[in-house]
Amino acid sequence: MPPWSDRRALDLLNITQPIVQAPMAGAQGVELAIAVSRAGGLGSLPCAMLTPAQVADQVAAFRAASSGPLNLNFFCHRPAAADAAREQAWRERLAPFYRELGIGPETPIPVSNRAPFDAAFCEVVEALQPDVVSFHFGLPAPDLLARVKASGARVLSSATTVDEARWLAQHGCDAIIAQGAEAGGHRGLFLGDEVCAQPGLLALLPRVAKAVDVPVIAAGAIADGRGMAAALQLGAAAVQVGTAYLFCPEAGISAPHRAALMAAGDNTALTNVFTGRPARGILNRAMRELGPISPLAPAFPLAGGALAPLRAAAEAQGSGDFSPLWAGQAVALARDTAHGLDAAALTQRLASEAHRWLRAQPGDVQ
Repeated sequence: MPPWSDRRALDLLNITQPIVQAPMAGAQGVELAIAVSRAGGLGSLPCAMLTPAQVADQVAAFRAASSGPLNLNFFCHRPAAADAAREQAWRERLAPFYRELGIGPETPIPVSNRAPFDAAFCEVVEALQPDVVSFHFGLPAPDLLARVKASGARVLSSATTVDEARWLAQHGCDAIIAQGAEAGGHRGLFLGDEVCAQPGLLALLPRVAKAVDVPVIAAGAIADGRGMAAALQLGAAAVQVGTAYLFCPEAGISAPHRAALMAAGDNTALTNVFTGRPARGILNRAMRELGPISPLAPAFPLAGGALAPLRAAAEAQGSGDFSPLWAGQAVALARDTAHGLDAAALTQRLASEAHRWLRAQPGDVQ
């Protein structure tokens, strides 16, 4: 096992490898968290698309299979206010695609099911007492956050700027996830909405590490041991890995998503058309023809409702034209690293390769 020189994240999170598995709502279940935990990393469960009862069930399954620490991840967005005119304009924009795929205009529009952290989720945290609770889009209300911390959980949240990192540290976070622009999935921004100004990890990470006194976890385009080592040298105490784990058999992604990952090159972009909030994924027809950023998309998470029938119809034909194919900018590198490995083996490979790079002398060939 590599003897990591910076033990801040290891000791805080009670892990043996400085690797956090990114919680990926809609792309994983408990199996991925179990596998990463067994390899010494921090397994994570995304809870924004689950009910409190489902969270409890998944935690029970995790604890039956692993004695390692567990991270429960929640969203902290404000529920969108109803805007009938905007939602109607969005449906009208999608109408040509409905006709093309033979979907009737009377087809029911499902409600997008990403729920923010609330009292019901907080009661689950208090009852289950996970080791770590992480948040995206800021932090919950102070009274809820106080209850989470009183449960004994370590609290993490994502920052996309130095100002967000300082704010999170000042408001009680035990560690900060520095999310670079390269990262797949939703941007964690919460103090502003200027997604075009989000810095990449190379620029963001050393500034965040200097600005806060808590451990920093680097996220964004970390897809092999070399990238992990670079992040640790730039001030991170651990890394968060997402896209690479999507190649593992434990990931619960659709066949079109898996096919897109296998074929992807440098073709990711930020888009709001699938949920109403900027997120990075592999370019597909919906992103090209509707956006990638569309002013018509309803507020998060409502944009996804009207797209759901299109996604279902296209995926039934083997197409990911209308699916959110979340992935980071290093997707091709992640494929080279992870293809053919299960999540435990990938965790071990990342750790061992990073350690070799950290020990390498100038001029060494790896």
